[in-house]
Amino acid sequence: MSDTTFMKMNADRYIRLALEEDITSEDITTNSVMPEFKLGEVDLICKQDGVIAGLDVFKRVFELLDSNVTFDMQAKDGDTVTVGQHLGKITGDIRVLLEGERTALNYLQRMSGIATYTHSIAVLFEGSKTKLLDTRKTTPNMRVFEKYAVKVGGGYNHRYNLSDGILLKDNHIGAAGSVTKAVHMAQEYAPFVRKIEVECENLDMVAEAVEAGADIIMLDNMDKETMKEAIRIIGGRAKTECSGNVTKENVANLIDIGVDYISSGALTHSAPILDLSLKNLHPLE
Repeated sequence: MSDTTFMKMNADRYIRLALEEDITSEDITTNSVMPEFKLGEVDLICKQDGVIAGLDVFKRVFELLDSNVTFDMQAKDGDTVTVGQHLGKITGDIRVLLEGERTALNYLQRMSGIATYTHSIAVLFEGSKTKLLDTRKTTPNMRVFEKYAVKVGGGYNHRYNLSDGILLKDNHIGAAGSVTKAVHMAQEYAPFVRKIEVECENLDMVAEAVEAGADIIMLDNMDKETMKEAIRIIGGRAKTECSGNVTKENVANLIDIGVDYISSGALTHSAPILDLSLKNLHPLE
C-alpha cells in the first residue's frame, strides 16, 4: 500500500477532529467581518529553511470545509525550501480560507519540522549500512502524519502501533518471568511471519535473547563499548538496534558501531516546527 493510499484511508477522521476542536459552532471572528461569500486568495510563504512535508494534508483541511477550494502549489513534499520562498496560492471562499488557516498550518508546520529534523540526522547515515528509525513516541492522534513526515525526511518507520509487531520490553519480560519465557510465549502466540524483538539492558539479557531465538535485539541505553561486545555475542544471529536517548547531537558517535538500526524518539517528540505562513489574503471580486 502506498503512503498516499494509507494517508487517504486514515487522515480524514483525524483532520475532522482537529477542525471540530477549533470550530465548535462557528468562527465568530470571521463571520463578524465576512458575513457572505466572497472569493479570495492567499499565499503560502516559507519563513525558514527546511524540508516541506504535509502539503496534501494542508490542502485536505480546506477541502473538507469546502470542496471548491483550489490550489496552485509550487512545491512538493520532500523539497528543500528557503526563507521567503513562495510555496503556493490557495483560492476559495474567504470565510473558508480564514476558518481553515490555523489547522492547515498546524499540520504543515509540524510535519515539515519533523521532516527537516529527520533529514538533518539522516544525512549523517549516508554511506552506512545502518538505518535511522522513528518510534511510537508520537503526538496522540498525529502518528499517521508524523511517521509519514519521518519518511519524507529520509528516515524509516519502526512499527506503526502495538498490532504491527512484537517488541518485548522490560515490563513484558517482567510479566513473563524471564527473557526466554517471554520469547517462547511470543513465538507460541504470534503468527510465524511476525519477527520478535527483545529490548536488552545488559549483556546477559543479550545472550539469553539470542539463545531463545529472538529475531531482533534492541540494545537499550548501553554505552558504545558494551554495544560492540553485544554485537560480538550476537554474531549475526539476529538483527541489532541501538536505542535510548538518541539525538542529533550524539547519533554520529553511534553509526560506526555496526548495528543494523538506530531508533530515535527525538525525530517526532523533539523536532521544532518549520515556520510557514499564509499571507496577503485579498478578495478577487
